[in-house]
Amino acid sequence: MADTGDSSQSGGDAAIVRIHSENGPTTKAVAITTDCTPRYCYADPVEGGRQAVAESWRNLTAVGADPIAITDCLNFGNPERPEIMGQFVGCIDGMNEACRAFNYPVVSGNVSLYNETNGVAIPPTPAVGGVGVIPDISLLKNLQGAEEGDTLILIGETTGWLGSSIYLRAVESREEGAPPPVDLQAEKANGDYVRKLIRNRRVNGVHDLSDGGLAVAAVEMAFASRGGLSLKNPTDLPAHAWYFGEDQGRYLISTDVNSSNPILTTAEGLGVPAMVVGKVGGVRLTAQDAFDV
Repeated sequence: MADTGDSSQSGGDAAIVRIHSENGPTTKAVAITTDCTPRYCYADPVEGGRQAVAESWRNLTAVGADPIAITDCLNFGNPERPEIMGQFVGCIDGMNEACRAFNYPVVSGNVSLYNETNGVAIPPTPAVGGVGVIPDISLLKNLQGAEEGDTLILIGETTGWLGSSIYLRAVESREEGAPPPVDLQAEKANGDYVRKLIRNRRVNGVHDLSDGGLAVAAVEMAFASRGGLSLKNPTDLPAHAWYFGEDQGRYLISTDVNSSNPILTTAEGLGVPAMVVGKVGGVRLTAQDAFDV
């Protein structure tokens, strides 16, 4: 179990373990996460490799940690088959690009090959384990922190990307399309800004967006915070694309009303996309033109 000194605030997008010394607990903690999206890697190995590293970096950032290193476990089928070797090489290339962009080195790892049954390979699965350091445990943030009356702000650009998405698979019973592209510069800029907001105590709750997009992240935040929320669509995107698109490099943050304008203004100055997408409160989960539960 994560030891944060306050069990109500442990965990989130990454597990938290407090660092102890001979004299007892320190103010520091280690954040740990594991990530991979095999369907992305199957659709586009290079993009999937980038995304596996980027999501681990994002999960550490979302709890306020400085990401410092990764380990990996590269799980693939029979590399003697050209398509499997292509997956292997492509994923490594994408991971390499992301690690260099984030200054996020690989310090250990292993490879598991020939993972097949009756000649059918497992999906390419370059699992990434990321670790980061939280310098002051009192700065820990997670998806449990949303408070009644908070404004919900979406950090990162949304185009409504549905290729290789959970929505496409679960609702349309289709598995096709390119995975969402990973803009490594945008990932870093967005994540650095979110970490800065956490360190400056400007946010109450933070959750990164991944499988299922905005709607799933918001509902997870509501469940964790034991409250309701309402979402809106301030764009021209169709509701299903806005709520369930899986564009990368995004975070949902909750903040008190007085902090929302400064957060938006600073983001604009930094070139970080940010917009108000809802409000925390009540006992219902609602999304404009989509659902009311």
